[in-house]
Amino acid sequence: MGTGTETSTGASNEPRRIAMTPAARRALAAAERLFYERGIHAVGVDLIAAEAGVTKKTLYDRFGSKEQIVVEYLAGRDERWRALLAERLDAAPPEPKARILAVFDASRAWMSNNGSKGCSMINAHAEISDPAHPAHAVITGQKRWMLDLFTRLAQGLDGLGADAADRLGRTLMLLHEGALAAHGLKVFPDPVAHARDEAHALLAGATGS
Repeated sequence: MGTGTETSTGASNEPRRIAMTPAARRALAAAERLFYERGIHAVGVDLIAAEAGVTKKTLYDRFGSKEQIVVEYLAGRDERWRALLAERLDAAPPEPKARILAVFDASRAWMSNNGSKGCSMINAHAEISDPAHPAHAVITGQKRWMLDLFTRLAQGLDGLGADAADRLGRTLMLLHEGALAAHGLKVFPDPVAHARDEAHALLAGATGS
């Protein structure tokens, strides 16, 4: 990878996390599936407990609240996404253009295996818009991290000044996030591949190659 901070998961506003017992892991696995398939508000603690084969008391003893289960659900998906992206960036050629396109390739692979309903963060934000909710920082934190990644990769392109790199980073972010939303909506096939093609053309225009 180019710089050690490109896929760092650290953030000053990270919410509290809990230590996972086997019962908590079973409950979280059930919650992850249910939240992603049905939506956060539509899934209650009773259903999570029943699907996981644990009591409601056990669930509250482990997590304390439904809000904490949502935090663990989103933070866990974020960690797995960043791990996949780190692998793809490690395997990519060192040139910034190739590394930018590797982000889109990673997203396409992620959506194929984990994203039939689109981006879990975008979906969750449609239900959780209150900044006071403990999961809100996970959602916005991931998107800010992605913008920072695209911007720093753009800054490595030859011939771009700081302002141009910032603008390019934002445009790449819009392409990427729009593709994730379109994937969930299923309005046309393979939107992430389409976004990658548009990113490739955008990079060619920005660098003249």
